[in-house]
Amino acid sequence: MNKKQLVLEDGTVLNGEGFGSDRMMVGEIVFNTGMTGYQEIITDPSYCGQIVTMTYPLAGNYGINRDDFETVHPFIHGFIVKETCEIPSNFRSEESLDSYLKAHDIPGVYGIDTRKLTKIIRKHGTMKAIIADQSEDVETLLEKLHRKKLPTDQVPRTSTIKPYVVPGRGRRIVLVDFGMKHGILRELTKRNCHITVVPYNYSAENILRLKPDGIMLTNGPGDPKDVPEAINMIAELIGKVPIFGICLGHQLLALACGADTEKMKFGHRGSNHPVKDLDKEKTYITSQNHSYAVKEASLTNTDLELTQIALNDGTVEGVKHKHYPAFSVQYHPESSPGPDDTNHLFDQFLELIDEAQRKNKEEAYA
Repeated sequence: MNKKQLVLEDGTVLNGEGFGSDRMMVGEIVFNTGMTGYQEIITDPSYCGQIVTMTYPLAGNYGINRDDFETVHPFIHGFIVKETCEIPSNFRSEESLDSYLKAHDIPGVYGIDTRKLTKIIRKHGTMKAIIADQSEDVETLLEKLHRKKLPTDQVPRTSTIKPYVVPGRGRRIVLVDFGMKHGILRELTKRNCHITVVPYNYSAENILRLKPDGIMLTNGPGDPKDVPEAINMIAELIGKVPIFGICLGHQLLALACGADTEKMKFGHRGSNHPVKDLDKEKTYITSQNHSYAVKEASLTNTDLELTQIALNDGTVEGVKHKHYPAFSVQYHPESSPGPDDTNHLFDQFLELIDEAQRKNKEEAYA
């Protein structure tokens, strides 16, 4: 272990102890309010380019296991905790958090006042930060931070390069990978779907050639407006095949229908966010990870209808198309990590597919 410092672009300096990789790393500093699930958080591609602060004071106590990964290669730029456990205790544990971060060259810092850091982010918003040795000059680090531009290519970096198939005997789903969590695949394979995973920039024409029963738009990192080709592709597919969007996929569906998105002050990240379903008059506790949101006012002149809102701040959490079988949610129904309150949305998607197929048959024989 060695002395590390976390320097924020507003000049704040927080000192702690290093674990994981020794490398210097720049990223956007964010916080997650989950009490558990650090393995899924570290391996969630939606954190590409970000340094994540855990508000819960302890991480690493149950180690790292082989089952809870959300991607093969993590894209996180740093991990900040109040306290880390060097000797985990859990029957599934196969290595420590420290050894996992070292293996993937990800720097971590512990011993930092994470409550103070979270309050700074809540007050001033997310900002650039750098993890470095305490021996490094702060003014030099600040200059480096101000020169550094946050990336805009996170989706190309996290999406699959080539299409591949996860075989099944059920409905044929094309899953457009914008930085997919494996939890989404797990839920679809659990329902025996035949899944073809395609890159973020796959054309609508090529997707339709696969003869899908439904299309899944996955989560992913960054600003949805950074992938205009995906917005155009989705616009071409609406009305032709049932669509279900999750997180970034939700934002892209909204943009494809003429709505707008905006960056939030500090986003939603955690496994305890309450969301109200306006149709069912029901509240769910959801797992979330996003920096951008759909502007509610921008839905007015579109064919989208607001279906769900966040109870903490009133932001848009779900929409559906007024005429075609297409809907989306801002949160993660696969709940990795998080509660299973909204797992039924995968079944709702498959029911939407069955209903669309029945209508097509009726029209064909009419």
